[in-house]
Amino acid sequence: MADSRKVGVLGGGQLGRMLIEAANRLNIQVNVLDAAASPAKQISAHEGHIEGSFKDAAAVKKLAQACDVVTVEIEHVDTHMLEEVAGEVAVEPSWKTLRTIKDKYAQKEYLKEHGVDVAESEDLEGKGVEGLKAVGERFGYPFMLKSKTEAYDGRGNFVVKTADDVDAAIKALGDRPLYAERWANFRMELAVMVVKTKDGVLTFPTVETVHEDSICKLTYAPPRNVSKATTERAQQLAKKAIGAFEGKGVFGHAPSPSTMPTSAPSSTSPSPSALRLREPSIMLNILGGKTPDSHIQVAHKAYASPNASIHLYGKGDARPGRKMGHITVTAPSLAEAEREIQPLVDFVDSQKGKPLGPRTGPTTEAPLVAVIMGSDSDLPVLKAGLQILEKLQVPFTVRITSAHRTPDWLREFSKKAADSELRVIIGAAGGAAHLPGMCASWTTLPVIGLPVKATHMDGWDSLVSMTQMPRGEPVATVGINNSTNAALLAVRILGATDLAVRERLRVWMEGNEKEVLRKDRELLDQGFEKYLKGMGKW
Repeated sequence: MADSRKVGVLGGGQLGRMLIEAANRLNIQVNVLDAAASPAKQISAHEGHIEGSFKDAAAVKKLAQACDVVTVEIEHVDTHMLEEVAGEVAVEPSWKTLRTIKDKYAQKEYLKEHGVDVAESEDLEGKGVEGLKAVGERFGYPFMLKSKTEAYDGRGNFVVKTADDVDAAIKALGDRPLYAERWANFRMELAVMVVKTKDGVLTFPTVETVHEDSICKLTYAPPRNVSKATTERAQQLAKKAIGAFEGKGVFGHAPSPSTMPTSAPSSTSPSPSALRLREPSIMLNILGGKTPDSHIQVAHKAYASPNASIHLYGKGDARPGRKMGHITVTAPSLAEAEREIQPLVDFVDSQKGKPLGPRTGPTTEAPLVAVIMGSDSDLPVLKAGLQILEKLQVPFTVRITSAHRTPDWLREFSKKAADSELRVIIGAAGGAAHLPGMCASWTTLPVIGLPVKATHMDGWDSLVSMTQMPRGEPVATVGINNSTNAALLAVRILGATDLAVRERLRVWMEGNEKEVLRKDRELLDQGFEKYLKGMGKW
């Protein structure tokens, strides 16, 4: 049954386009107020759209009269008109929120009033050159000069590096309402998308954003080398900030919603488990280059990437720096996603006429398998299995974590394992062999036990110890000293979700089959006596 509600949207850019893509799946009609050929209208054929400016009061009123709820895809709208129509139709988020966030300085003051920490800033409206110089003396250099309004994607920002930059800053932004912000040194920017519903505030997982010329260039999900505790703090801060504003909707605590590789089922009241991302993944913004078709060339280049999803916004000809689309690459690991997206990053840079100079290398190949042992005396037994992992190109880490001599270290390692890119743990131990069992009690990852033949009992004590785990704490145990099978079992577990690993395993298994068949032919041709002599066993 079609949903009879109609949603009105002020603005028909790429965010409106994506909103319509989601609404179409629910049969919800979206009426867009914008120019006739705006990106959002290109993918929605009905007569409910309105042609005009979303800053025009009469057009806004006309839209409101034809809809059940009115929302925006950009904050640069006439909030006074929204205040007027709010008595006739639901406006989400509230016009009060939109009026506040339109002014970046007012936004910061509002957040401070609600107990949210923000960078120190100072109002400069009407203070001119002397006001800027006074800020430089108080804040020190560098500091950020920012426009209160109409500022996005780096437009409306100026870095005042020294007192000599004051005149240039006034020339660049002097006709705008301004404020200054104390310079903040940081290692990376984390961003969180927030969904505010009638039932509360929910967040998507934290991502890392990388900017170039003050425009978001890349988004990493999950963030690189960031602890779970830090990502959770970012989400709590985002909840607190967005929870301070009135109204429902999707809010970005730093970047644009269009940059997020989201995977959320459609729901008017999503549950926390519904807000998730396709991870690992990397998003690359396609910015306009030197030629009008530069974005098309980037898209054609991306066709060769098997894990790339291409999103073009339908904006017509490209202009330098204009957002024309984005590409999302998903892969079993962040390192693999980086390898796949790097040629696209280079190609985008070349389209902008940017020389390919030194760049940060890819993320170190994060281990997918952890091989832990109680003592370095177990390492010779592990050699064959480690060689299998190397041959099948499975990244791994090898650590010494005794269950008895370093119990606190084993506990710390095991508890943190699931928050990393690790997918499987192999635990090798002899004697009482409690290592894999203790590890399994502290992690949700699959644990493979490898019993090691010790001085006494030929390893049977270790084998029995590992197999006799109490109900609820499983350890998949292989044969005594059989690190080859431990490694292959780990590879098969990875292969359940990683087709590339599964294919490498298949090729390796075919090689084993061919080798056995070769030996069978030789035995048949030579006879057993000659064959044994060739083996040096006759």
